[in-house]
Amino acid sequence: MSEKTPYDVLGVAKTATEAEIKKAYRKLAKELHPDLTGGDAAKAERFKAVSAAYDLLRDAEKRRRYDAGEIDASGQEKPQRQYYRSYAEADPSQRYDFEGNFDDLGDIFSRAFRQQQGGGAGGSARGPRMQMRGADLQFHMEVSFLDALLGAKKTVSFPEMGRVELTIPSGVEDGQTLRLPGKGQPGVNGGPAGDAYVRLSVTPDPVFTREGEDVLMDLPISIDEAVLGASVEVPIPGGRVKLKVPANSSSGRVMRLRGKGAPTGQGGHGDLKITLKIVLPEVEDPTLAEAVKAWRAKNFYDPRAGWKGAR
Repeated sequence: MSEKTPYDVLGVAKTATEAEIKKAYRKLAKELHPDLTGGDAAKAERFKAVSAAYDLLRDAEKRRRYDAGEIDASGQEKPQRQYYRSYAEADPSQRYDFEGNFDDLGDIFSRAFRQQQGGGAGGSARGPRMQMRGADLQFHMEVSFLDALLGAKKTVSFPEMGRVELTIPSGVEDGQTLRLPGKGQPGVNGGPAGDAYVRLSVTPDPVFTREGEDVLMDLPISIDEAVLGASVEVPIPGGRVKLKVPANSSSGRVMRLRGKGAPTGQGGHGDLKITLKIVLPEVEDPTLAEAVKAWRAKNFYDPRAGWKGAR
């Protein structure tokens, strides 16, 4: 059986749009995220695979390179072939950017070896030492919704880089990349070190979602709170507040807490939009049923009057 492609893992076609890929990821993340599945090991493993697939396909350049067979599903370079053909077909003046003239490939390799060893016979180098910038490193990291929204400092360990103090700026979004200058591979012969890049995946939150600069949440309320009004304690990003639910509030009504959303990038914040959801008791209450019957007998109204779906 052939190994699943990132498209297979997300359950999308190879021609899927960016929006379709994002929608598929979000659906699977809500089903499989460890915080929402009670520690199910199998689902946790699937979530890792889904996150890795999304991390590759969300990046247009990585997706292009994967489709072209240049990198594998983990984002690693595939072995390149036809080196000699590439050399032979290249413009001789542009095959290498070494300083100096070389008679053949053997001289190139032997000279490079002597430079790495500190020189030729007697310890003297035959040519200039090449300074090369170190390679960049690429990493992936998951952050919680609230850490991404509010900002956080994390001590994390990455292969080839060890433990680092990482600052997550407030308001970062899913898919953004943090650049750590000089944290990549060391340079050669005194060349500068490369950089490290950390791509962030924001994990779904059981309460909040984000829509641009606004944060959204649903608030369950009882039927008596909806009818009579109430003061309800609700979570907000970074704390809790008392929310006044007006009397006669229908399910679906949106309450807005200004400035409690995501950073706008101009010193301000979006809003927290709270959608009211009337929830009836799980167990049928005869007293409530009788009260509603008595009320309906005298005060019937049509909630679908004027509704577009009415006929």
